[in-house]
Order: sequence, then structure tokens, then C-alpha cells
Amino acid sequence: MIRNIAFATIAAALLAGTASADTLREALVSTYNANPTIMAQREALKGTDATVAIARAGSRPQVSATAGFNQDLTKTGGGNGRNFSAGVDVSYPLFNGGSVSSQIKAAKTRVEAGRATLRAVEGDVFTEAVAAYMDVIRDRAIVELNTNQVQVLSTNLQATRDRFEIGDLTRTDVAQSEARLELARSNLATARSRSAGSEENYRRVIGHSPDTLAPPPPLPPLPKSPEEAVHIALASNPDLIAINQQARAAGLDVNVASATRLPTVEAFGAGRYTDYLGTEQDQFGPFAAGSTTATSAGVQARIPLYQGGLPAARVRQARAIQSQILEQAVGTERTVVANTRSAFAAYMAAQEAIQSNQTAVSANELALEGARAEQSVGTRTVLDVLNAEQELLNSQVALVTARRDAYVAGFQLLNAMGQAEAQDLGLDGGPLYDPLGNYRRVAGNWNDWAGEKVTAPVSTRTVTPAEQAGTPVTPPPTTQSVTPPKQ
Repeated sequence: MIRNIAFATIAAALLAGTASADTLREALVSTYNANPTIMAQREALKGTDATVAIARAGSRPQVSATAGFNQDLTKTGGGNGRNFSAGVDVSYPLFNGGSVSSQIKAAKTRVEAGRATLRAVEGDVFTEAVAAYMDVIRDRAIVELNTNQVQVLSTNLQATRDRFEIGDLTRTDVAQSEARLELARSNLATARSRSAGSEENYRRVIGHSPDTLAPPPPLPPLPKSPEEAVHIALASNPDLIAINQQARAAGLDVNVASATRLPTVEAFGAGRYTDYLGTEQDQFGPFAAGSTTATSAGVQARIPLYQGGLPAARVRQARAIQSQILEQAVGTERTVVANTRSAFAAYMAAQEAIQSNQTAVSANELALEGARAEQSVGTRTVLDVLNAEQELLNSQVALVTARRDAYVAGFQLLNAMGQAEAQDLGLDGGPLYDPLGNYRRVAGNWNDWAGEKVTAPVSTRTVTPAEQAGTPVTPPPTTQSVTPPKQ
């Protein structure tokens, strides 16, 4: 009876939470807002955004200024002179063989790939967070089951000893009860260790230690067949989208390399001012002017005739890289197909395991009650009861584990199909991160002096005051250099 009540309590905890319990949605919001893997990938995407501005700079005017002072030290046939000169040079590319336009397109394509990669990282981290969440629920339940097992076996041992004292049972029965109790205590210690490990993994992924955890919400409807799941995955998996965009960018890189064989044309203008600082008569005669100015403008073409085989080498290199990425795209596709079908198979197997283990738990509960009743009238031994106790515990642990496995496999299937990202999950912890915000701000920038200050890490540290070492591993930047992260 004690065991049945305890397992009913655990099952209820897996099916219905309390108002004060942490929810899976809250855990995912915490992960989304403060997980270092996601935060780092966002910063990586910002770096990719900047490559568009770098490529666009090649199509814009270039302006430079020069200034200098010159003093002659020795001179034959005249006095030593000095002068101050300043000038401005302006150039504007008119034609560059199409290399800049290809570079801009390639950069934009890599930005698209970077956004898909960010989506993939979000999905992977969310899957890891769901697994961590469910691991804590599972392992806490297993601890409760093993705790109850120890209590039941302790009661059984005391009853066996009492019956041994009156000669109703033998010393063998007592020894069997003692051995089974010690084994249960060992299993409880192992279960507690695993639960502690799961809680630490939860803290690592989600950013804080788990409190009481509510059961997860139901998963959305999943495909009815692996073929349907693969069809969705091939259209929506972000890893596959990212590698295909990388392949497109690599093709544009071939165009950039090929453009080095073509002529370039640029317009230019220059202005010069020279002041001889009172030495003009010594240098040029009595009628020399004290200063001079000069301006010029023109168009210049550069026609490459021979570059030592460099353009062909660059083209071969770019094509090889393109081929490499195309091969990687096939490999990614294979991985997506395999992961999708594996997750589908794991989910279906876990669903069948849940049904089987529910039946097994009910049957083992009935078998245990029967073994106890029969043992009380002498038709069953103490060992038979102990074995029935263990069989029931095993089936209960298997049921808890199957429920965890089904949920995690279902979420893995969603992730493989590209449906485990923040916008799919409906997180309500604030506005979602918008990767377009940074792109709009930096991709078209013309200012040479615009820059980003160092930002403090957004991800939360999990070190407690008691664990704190002398110096943080990642000290925050100084106040003067900290700016809030751009969304």
C-alpha cells in the first residue's frame, strides 16, 4: 500500500504541476535570454553582418590627405630650401570586373546563412534544455521511487525479523531481506548521484538551479510517418538552409576570383598646395612665387596582361572550396534525414514503451499484492515477495524513463524539422531577438569612425558566492566601455 501511494504521487507530479513550480516555458525563456551558446552565436552573426559593409566599401569613393615638411640639408648650385606641402586625393571606382558586386552578394548570402545557423543553434540549445528539464523530472522521480523502496524493504526486514524471533521464518529469510535492503540503499545512493548530475546539467544549460519542476506542456502534433517528417525537415531544417546558402556564397566567390582577370577603371582627382616658407628665391630665382597650387583630374584604366598565374590559381581555389561545401551540403542532408528518422523511431518506440510499462506496473502491483497474501499463508517465500517488490520498482522506473524519452525524442523530432525555435515555441519572456536590427544598422554604414564598444556578457554566470574564486574567469568590461546589447 505504501508503494502504491508513493507511485501514484509521482505519477501525478509527472502529469499535473503546482502553481509554484517552474515550468518548461520559463526554463526555455531563461535559456533564450541568457544561454552563452546562443549569445555567442548572436555576436558571431553581428560579425557576419559587418562583412556586407566591408564589401560595399569597395564600390565607394576613397579620399585621402597628405601633408609634409621638407628641409634640404645639402644642395649644389643654389641655397638650401624648405617647403610645406599638403594635398588631397580622391578616387572613385567605375568598373572593377564585377568583383565588388559579387563580394556584396556573397556577403549578403553569408548573412542569410548566419541567420539560419543562429536558428539551428537556438533549436539545438532548446533541445538540450528540454532534455535537461526532463532529466531532472525523471531522476527526481527515480529517487522518490528508490526512497520508497528502501522504506518498504526496511518495513519488510523488521517484519521478517519479528517472524524469525517467533520461529515462523528462517535465518535465510532474514539474510535475503537484509541483502535486498542494502542493495536498495545502494541503488538510492546511485539515483541521488544521477539526480545531482542532472540538476547541475540543468544549471549549466538554463542558467540557474532547478526548483520544483512542473510537467511539460503537450507537444504539438507530430508527423504520422518518417517520410512526412523527412519531407518537412528537408524544407525547413536550418542547418540544411545554412549550408545551401554557404554553397551559393562560394559560387559567388568564384566570380570574385575570375574578376581579377578583367580591366579596372577608376576616376581620380588631386589637389596640391606647396609653401616654400621664404626659400623660393634661393631655390628658383628672384621671381619665384612663395607658394604654388595644382589640381588634376582624370580617368585611369588598368588592364592586367600577365599576373604570374595568380588569377587562375585563385579561381581553382575558389572552385575547390565551392565543391567542398557542396559535398558538405550532401553530408548535412544525410545527417538531417538520419536524425529525423531516428528521432521519429525513438518517439514511436517510447510511446509503445509507455503503454507496455503502464501495463507492467499494473500487473506487477497485482502480482505483489498476491505474493504478499500468499506469503502470509505460507504458499510463497520471502524471496518471492522481494522479487515482486523489485519487479514493480523496475517497471515503475522504466515507465518514468519512457515518459522522459518520449518527450525528448518528440522535441528532437521538432528540432530536426526546424520547428523548435523561439518563434515556434511562443516564448513570452519579452520580445524575441531580431537579427535584422543589427544588419540594418551596420550593413549600409558609410562612417569610418562608427564602431561598437565592448559589451558586458549577457549570459548569466552560475557560480555561487561559496564557489567564487579570487578572480572571475570572464571579468566584465569597465564602466566606460559598456553599452547595452543591440537587439
